[in-house]
Amino acid sequence: MVIERIPMDRNKLKIGILFGGKSAEHEISIQSAKNIMEALDPSKYDVVLIHIDKNGRWQSIPDRQRLDEVKTGMSISTPENSTQVVLPPQSSGNMFPVGNNMANEKIDVIFPILHGPFGEDGTVQGLLKLADLPFVGPGVLGSAVGMDKDIMKRLLRDAAIPIGDYLAFRKTDPFPEFETIAEKLGLPLFVKPANLGSSVGISRVQTKDEFEKALQLAYSFDRKIVIEANIIGREIECGVLGNEKPIASIPGEIIPSHAFYSYEAKYLDEKGAQIEIPARISEEQTQKIQELAIRVFEVLECEGLSRVDFFLTDQGDIFVNEINTMPGFTAISMYPKMWEYSGISYANLIDRLIQLAIDRFQQEKLLVSNYPSSS
Repeated sequence: MVIERIPMDRNKLKIGILFGGKSAEHEISIQSAKNIMEALDPSKYDVVLIHIDKNGRWQSIPDRQRLDEVKTGMSISTPENSTQVVLPPQSSGNMFPVGNNMANEKIDVIFPILHGPFGEDGTVQGLLKLADLPFVGPGVLGSAVGMDKDIMKRLLRDAAIPIGDYLAFRKTDPFPEFETIAEKLGLPLFVKPANLGSSVGISRVQTKDEFEKALQLAYSFDRKIVIEANIIGREIECGVLGNEKPIASIPGEIIPSHAFYSYEAKYLDEKGAQIEIPARISEEQTQKIQELAIRVFEVLECEGLSRVDFFLTDQGDIFVNEINTMPGFTAISMYPKMWEYSGISYANLIDRLIQLAIDRFQQEKLLVSNYPSSS
């Protein structure tokens, strides 16, 4: 695939890698940021590292070696020479130190490699739009509905896209009875926070005691939870890339060695799962999954990138599990691996994502923002 030339006002684009965040997926974000930083071509880009600590403070980190020293599963300490920064509305990418009205960085594009709430749910995307700055990935709406598993499933169901049976509850709702839920959804079942990713806070439930513990865990991460029926099937994933005319990658398969594809299996245990790219499925199944992935991407108003996860049953039925609007970019993450097999290298994938961010930003600039006066 040809990667279009990125328009530049000067020799290099300044890319702000925004990583960390307040969510439970803070450490995963750090690993993704490390890989993206290493993949950015220094002849094309200058990198600005912006770390959001677990208290939500933004820090401009001048020493990129700080990321290189972080081991898997660890957080990053704030270096003494970092500067707390803010990105004001309509700043056109000018980032300001706290307590100083002089801009110290002019950023061209932000890569918000943030996972979970306060990063992947539309909050940061809204801030970046207010700052009048191009950014990688879906906008406010696509990010928000992709993060909320309940809203996501409602939209997919209304679009006649096959999903599994589920129920949603808020923390203020009456405590769901295990026997009632088990009768409706069967056993085992899965209890999840509605707004979280990377399998954080998810429990596989077989008994009443497990169910009560699972509810407490899920509610500790979110005020709304989803309870899903177990679907016996292979776990197939497919990457989507693009804006108005998205394309789908060759699908891959996750074969977990654990009871399910947990946080530990994804990020901490090198033997937590076997990955097969391409997935060993028929050409017809490959095509159907690719078509469904693009359909999900479009129904949920996504742009830039997403990864869509499926279940493929022994009977050949395909169910959409969920969408991930900012998939991981760690060394073992599926999204870049699937695109590499599809013919787009890691570095070229980053190039393409940056170009898509710029294209969308330029298209939005052409829209009329003020109603013309009659005078």
